[in-house]
Amino acid sequence: MLGFGTIAKKVFGTPNDRKVKATRPLIEQINALETEFEKLTDEGLKEKTEEFAKRAMSGESLDDLLPEAFANCREAARRALGLRAFDVQLMGGVFLHQGNIAEMKTGEGKTLVATFPAYLNALTGKGVHIVTVNDYLAKRDSEWMGKVFAALGLSTGVVYPQQPEAEKKAAYACDVTYATNNELGFDYLRDNMKSDLAEVFQKQHNFAIVDEVDSILIDEARTPLIISGPAEDRSELYVAIDAVIPSLTEDHFAIDEKTRNVTFTDEGNEFLEQQLHARGLLEPEQSLYDPESTTIVHHVNQGLRAHKLFQKDKDYIVRDNQVVLIDEFTGRMMVGRRLSEGLHQAIEAKEGAKIQPENVTLASVTFQNYFRLYDKLSGMTGTALTEADEFAEIYGLGVLEVPTNKPIARIDEDDQVYRTGREKHEAIIKEIEKANEIGQPVLVGTTSIEKSEGLSQLLTKAGIKHNVLNARQHEQEAQIVADAGRLGAVTIATNMAGRGTDIQLGGNVELKVLAALEENPDADPVELRAAEEARHAEEKQKVLDAGGLYVMASERHESRRIDNQLRGRSGRQGDPGRTVFYLSLEDDLMRIFGSDRLDKVLSTLGMKEGEAIIHPWVNKSLERAQAKVEGRNFDMRKNVLKFDDVMNDQRKVIFGQRREIMAAKDLSEITADMRYQVIDDLIDTYMPPKSYADQWDTERLYGQVIEKLGADVPVMEWAAEEGVDDDVIRERLVKATDELMAKKAIDFGPESMRNIEKQILLQTIDTKWREHLLTLEHLRSVVGFRGYAQRDPLNEYKTEAFQLFEGLLDGLRETVTENLAKIRPLTEEEQQQMMAQIAAQQAQLSKGAPTPAADEDAAAEPVDAAPGFDENNPETWGNPGRNAKCPCGSGKKFKHCHGSVL
Repeated sequence: MLGFGTIAKKVFGTPNDRKVKATRPLIEQINALETEFEKLTDEGLKEKTEEFAKRAMSGESLDDLLPEAFANCREAARRALGLRAFDVQLMGGVFLHQGNIAEMKTGEGKTLVATFPAYLNALTGKGVHIVTVNDYLAKRDSEWMGKVFAALGLSTGVVYPQQPEAEKKAAYACDVTYATNNELGFDYLRDNMKSDLAEVFQKQHNFAIVDEVDSILIDEARTPLIISGPAEDRSELYVAIDAVIPSLTEDHFAIDEKTRNVTFTDEGNEFLEQQLHARGLLEPEQSLYDPESTTIVHHVNQGLRAHKLFQKDKDYIVRDNQVVLIDEFTGRMMVGRRLSEGLHQAIEAKEGAKIQPENVTLASVTFQNYFRLYDKLSGMTGTALTEADEFAEIYGLGVLEVPTNKPIARIDEDDQVYRTGREKHEAIIKEIEKANEIGQPVLVGTTSIEKSEGLSQLLTKAGIKHNVLNARQHEQEAQIVADAGRLGAVTIATNMAGRGTDIQLGGNVELKVLAALEENPDADPVELRAAEEARHAEEKQKVLDAGGLYVMASERHESRRIDNQLRGRSGRQGDPGRTVFYLSLEDDLMRIFGSDRLDKVLSTLGMKEGEAIIHPWVNKSLERAQAKVEGRNFDMRKNVLKFDDVMNDQRKVIFGQRREIMAAKDLSEITADMRYQVIDDLIDTYMPPKSYADQWDTERLYGQVIEKLGADVPVMEWAAEEGVDDDVIRERLVKATDELMAKKAIDFGPESMRNIEKQILLQTIDTKWREHLLTLEHLRSVVGFRGYAQRDPLNEYKTEAFQLFEGLLDGLRETVTENLAKIRPLTEEEQQQMMAQIAAQQAQLSKGAPTPAADEDAAAEPVDAAPGFDENNPETWGNPGRNAKCPCGSGKKFKHCHGSVL
């Protein structure tokens, strides 16, 4: 019997169906305008943009402009790229403009879809940011879609790492800016560390369209962006502790794979204490439980995590003597990204790589809080429905599924579950051999580099030619993915099957043409293209006849979304295809989440070697396990966000104050208010309200007035006068300090004084904020223990963070007042000394004498070589000292010349 919900869906359609239906009249309006816009000249398209912009500025809503703007953009794309947007692409554009996530299957043309809402929203003149997952895609899309925006009269920019300042500033000033999520976040932090408003890149956060929105707003949301500076070097301590960890046995620690946590047992703590005493890392009488041992305990815990939780070629790789993290969701290297709190250093010690110094946080923000700065946010991806609750709760984004342009012809098989990993791999190899015989292209998905390389060895043993795509082949990604749909191709991919580059059946025709032109540079390009296109059409037909792309996954991922992404690589634009998941009870997900029961079932069934269990019930139970993991990960991200929200409120106040200070021309009122507050605090401390004169501590007040306010005034004499109370002394201090600052303004000159006030304010804010971030980090790491006292860690964190922030503001007032009180112009003698130093340096440079930092060999004069000197025979070089001239006659020191090869 059908439930009421099922019947309602059949009669009224799902909420998604109703929203799709609601856009139909808009699509019809856009289509009706097509002939009108086709008649426009190229200049006419740009004139339309100017007309729309004027209408938007004069108050007409973007929703009213939408049909005409979309029709204009569609025509521009047709002329610039030869691509006419399908109705479903226009629908996706409407959903994005409305501030939703458009779920569109792979190959449906999301890159083009983004141009429609971007064009419409750029008409307001406030700028639009299109966010991509990597620099390659940002550059590719800005060049590709930039042609469409240029045809419409709009400017396009791209932001990338290590970009020249002027170029980056120009990119942000464009109507549409392409950038990665990382670079946008880091530029926001850098902007809030600058001292001049003219140097700020991101003037406003108007509208962002996030491509691969699930990857950026969910997968990467657990890791905050941090700009850091170096701290003290402790590399010797990491190496010393790393030597202890391998001597631990399984009785010394306990691993919880579900929560990815590892802890020492009581036995392990005792053993550790003995080892640390023996190696001189703990004082003889000191215990691990003593407060003085906190740092050692922290380092030991990180060492244990590095050895037991982080695996080489799965969580990281070692490249050029550096530990490079691997993104667990995309399999890509995260160059420049480091684990915090000394964990990265512990992994470096474990691998014998160069240990980089620890860092202190200068500024940080999470992606959740960065993207919530935008007035309007939207996103696109092939897989978002499974995370719809998180998108709604954290970002207020709805997820809408856009129908495909052509019906999906892909066959999704039920999962095949084997007893052991060996049986599973044997079954995969057999299936690849079968597909290979008929020329069907195969894409095999794995979850780690180690597993992809293991499978590669089995294929090599079986004599099957194949490509491997993982973090090690990062640079060849586009080429490998482009070839993955060719006849008989076999590709092994680590969690990143085809991001940003579609797998086209028969291969990518454009790349084939480029390769042919490189081989035959003298050939006629038109003839060569025609020949390549004919060959491509023939190969594509053979692939279609063989059944399209065959996707095999070697295990399930923790997230259903990642599995769906892999599945979605097959069957694009109505192409045939086939997908199947091969699993074993030894897989991580199966082993951690309830494989015992399934193992008993399989044993009871009396399964033979190499047999698999295939049933829809298995799929359902696995999806339930995945949903549990996703729910737990969501809770973890929500928890991180709750704590970061506390800091975010404070961050907004501090960054807001910095912007106001940078924009202000005269800050004398602000600094005066700060000074008056410091005076009030001093009076309240040393002359408490309702106290008698003999209870005042005027001596210490006098010392503090000199130190904090720079004013040498007779406070003790004032206090001894009859009838003088705290208000009188307050007024006299205010008057004295006002006169002092007025004199300084005359000495420095009004303009210089304003600049000095601005710089002191900004520098003090930055210093105090850095110290505050460090304190909050330490508080965050220990506040969890409050739970043992039946107190809510989050509430405790909020309360203490608020008190610390109040302390920051008090300290800010004091430091600014004190620094302003201490500044003074240079005396004539000091100015003369400084000018003399500069003159001496310039004279030295003009003579051509090397500065102390210059290379001593740079200006060495060549001389004749020593008699009998033979370049190829070290025995003829004699026995020169390291700092003696080289016998070859170069004029350089021996150690910098031929001695360097010995």
